[in-house]
Amino acid sequence: MFRRRRPLLRAAAVGGGAYLAGKHKARAADQQAADEASQDDRISQLEQQQAPPPQQAPPPQAAPAAGPSMADQLQQIATLHQQGVLTDEEFAAAKSKLLSS
Repeated sequence: MFRRRRPLLRAAAVGGGAYLAGKHKARAADQQAADEASQDDRISQLEQQQAPPPQQAPPPQAAPAAGPSMADQLQQIATLHQQGVLTDEEFAAAKSKLLSS
């Protein structure tokens, strides 16, 4: 009768010890994973604090004033020249000024 109990008692002790060791190891692994996750969160928060603020896009530039085109201005000068308002020298000067700009 005592012979049979000892092997069962030994098996129970070994099994219980193995159970506790496995449970301890699982808790340690969970704690390590939680610590790593916490550390990653702190690192990302520090990186966000140290990062320069995002640059905003420059405001769009105003479109140039829609003035008369060069062809329209040349036509206007030619009309004034034909009407006699502009002399030949004035016409040539206005035309060269318009073409150079």
